[in-house]
Amino acid sequence: MNNLLLTREQAATFLGIDPKSFDKYIRSNPDFKSFMLGKQERFVKTQLIKFIEAHCF
Repeated sequence: MNNLLLTREQAATFLGIDPKSFDKYIRSNPDFKSFMLGKQERFVKTQLIKFIEAHCF
């Protein structure tokens, strides 16, 4: 998966978690930013990696 922009489902798969867990842990955190592309929410892969690195160490 080399996509830079990910949907909610793709982001959850990239992190190896269920989409419901993604909503609970990622979306509910005010430090994590996403953006809208038209009517669709997108997540930047590099931001996902940075978020995980910041919260795992």
